[in-house]
Amino acid sequence: MYAYIKGTIAGRNDAELIVDNNGIGYLINCPLSISAPLGGIGDEVKVFVYQSVKEDDISLYGFATQEQKDMFLKLITVSGIGPKVAHSICAGLEPEQFAAAVMSNNVTVLTGVKGLGKKTAERIILELKDKLKAQTGKAASVTKIAPAAGSLNPADGSVMNDAVGALIMLGFKEQEATDSVAAAYSEGVGLEELIKKALKIASGSKLS
Repeated sequence: MYAYIKGTIAGRNDAELIVDNNGIGYLINCPLSISAPLGGIGDEVKVFVYQSVKEDDISLYGFATQEQKDMFLKLITVSGIGPKVAHSICAGLEPEQFAAAVMSNNVTVLTGVKGLGKKTAERIILELKDKLKAQTGKAASVTKIAPAAGSLNPADGSVMNDAVGALIMLGFKEQEATDSVAAAYSEGVGLEELIKKALKIASGSKLS
């Protein structure tokens, strides 16, 4: 199983990316919405990858960030969601948009992804939230966040709880999620923006 591939972009089209690593060209499923931020032909890149192995096919799916890959890994745990569908969702939504939609039961955001129907979107939300509850045993408690963030009104407390849940859902441990949300919090911040800021902090901690 590959974690990532470092090399030079040797070619690309709307759906695929070729990365040359020591003379070997890796053909990676990676639409432009994901690959464009990586750079252009000839640029040195690091592409996070997932290897899908089936009886009649071995494919690589590429991601610009670890957060995108973590989002993908959560999506393929949902019944009926295979790598192709999961990858298309990653191509259509940023991790913070996706996580905020799941935590706030926002079906409309998910169905904005081409080809994703309402029933599938509802199933994604239901199953991922059920998995989150099973993982944590309960909803994230704002009492763990409040000492670091200061006095919270109920609305902000709810946003912070949802942000902690979003980070846990994306693969971070509860304490990492709690600390990162507390550090990212500012009064009146929206859920998606808080998740985005907390993801940056949590990812930085994971790399250090």
